[in-house]
Amino acid sequence: MVGLAELQISTLLGNCLDKNTQFCGNYLSSEGAYSKQAMLRNVKELIQGNDVLEFNGDGSKLVTCLITDSRRVVPGALFFAIEGERHNGNYYIEEAVDRGAVAIISEQSASEYLPIDYIQVENVRVTLAMVAKQFYKNPDDELIVTGITGTNGKTTVSMLLQYFLSGKEAVGLLGTVRYDLGGRILPSFKTTPESVDVYALLAQMVQNGCKDAVMEISSHGIDQKRVYDLNLDIAVFLNLTQDHMDYHQSMESYYEVKKKLFIDSTNRTGPKVAVVNQDCTYGQRLINELGDCMEILSFGFNKDAYIYAENIKLLEDRTIFDLVWPEGKTNVESPLLGRYNVSNLLAALAVLYYKGYDFQHALSKLSKFSGIPGRMERIDAGQDFNVIIDYAHTDDALKHACAMLSEITKGSVIVVFGCGGDRDRSKRLPMLTAVLEGSSQAFVTADNPRSESIDQIFSDMGFMARSKKTYQSVNYIPDRKRAISLALDCAKSGDCVLIAGKGHETYQEFDGTVIPFDDRQVARELLHLKSFKVDD
Repeated sequence: MVGLAELQISTLLGNCLDKNTQFCGNYLSSEGAYSKQAMLRNVKELIQGNDVLEFNGDGSKLVTCLITDSRRVVPGALFFAIEGERHNGNYYIEEAVDRGAVAIISEQSASEYLPIDYIQVENVRVTLAMVAKQFYKNPDDELIVTGITGTNGKTTVSMLLQYFLSGKEAVGLLGTVRYDLGGRILPSFKTTPESVDVYALLAQMVQNGCKDAVMEISSHGIDQKRVYDLNLDIAVFLNLTQDHMDYHQSMESYYEVKKKLFIDSTNRTGPKVAVVNQDCTYGQRLINELGDCMEILSFGFNKDAYIYAENIKLLEDRTIFDLVWPEGKTNVESPLLGRYNVSNLLAALAVLYYKGYDFQHALSKLSKFSGIPGRMERIDAGQDFNVIIDYAHTDDALKHACAMLSEITKGSVIVVFGCGGDRDRSKRLPMLTAVLEGSSQAFVTADNPRSESIDQIFSDMGFMARSKKTYQSVNYIPDRKRAISLALDCAKSGDCVLIAGKGHETYQEFDGTVIPFDDRQVARELLHLKSFKVDD
């Protein structure tokens, strides 16, 4: 079983795709997946090489698709009963059988007789990844795959890299904003989808003629084996700051999970090169711990880095710096704003350097880069102050966003933001603190409350704080549209309004309900309405 968001994305895709498209696994594959992308094998062949604890059945039935959601089981499906954070697939085995599954794979032993094959394995997520890789004919072996991980910046670096690499041949992309398969683009559901979807989508890239694939890889994706056994050529480490503590419990645990992308004794493959941010303390630690395991290419602002930036000038509409690498130096003018976007650009350029691409050719394309949806995205309706939409949703990201905007803003920085419900509560007060320290006024509002009450979220963010500054500069407005409206009303000529936290997202989640909400659209509509206001 999956949640409401998955059902809605399924409905969305079902409505927009053509009749030859069908779901396979948690996401989808084209009708040609079975004949062109997938290698039809029987159950016994597919699970060879896995740690099987118990095998009930003969394994002779052919498998037509791999499924982890019982509601999507069709005749011929191999159903993986996964125990997740919210749902336990073992509760839906009977439904999978009734819908025509030919076999069940689970970590639990069979509690009763089933009329189909039942396989108990050591780790169902590992088995899913290995079976999916076989089922889709090892598509990662046909691609040069670059995986990008880090708390902040994954989307910017991945989309920059795709842009630089794109030419005569399409470049695939799996990320937070979209899945670009070379022949078509799909809306993203997860930053890193389930392993069955990873391999299905990579297979479509191969079918569509891609030679390169760029992936954002989240800590959840690593920990939940979604990229297990992936043939990764280049792994990029951007940074590590507090996030997902509800899942990882500690920064040490968070780091150890990220490290597994680079070196993991349980995974049979590893990247050929590590591209690492030397300015991040965790990046420095990773460099030291990797040692001689693989080639390391460092980037940053320090001259000790292999590729670095110096003489940085932050302007209101662009950023200028000198790019230095072992063989040369050149001046760069980037449309991306802020110091951290210089770091993001360095990461993408470091990958190009390793791949042997010409810096000058890549930089000549930079001026035409259209930017990243919801990442420092300007909303211009003719107003005499700046309005920026950004995905910043951690204290570190908010701190850097506010600092960058303060450097290029003549007036005041005003921030609208919130904290997500049912997520890491420990980062809420630090997020408020970062905004208070970096802005003149804050409008605290709803992000995605999910099942939590907004009052609880506000309380965690410091609603009862007795700081004088808190009372003077923080406004708690539950309705996000009203909060944005009030912030715009406060803005004067030369100010900047930062609307943070949701970026490219086009919805809000309230207690199992998803409603349309796009910060960019709302800001444009409000600016348009306010342009007709007449002074009393």
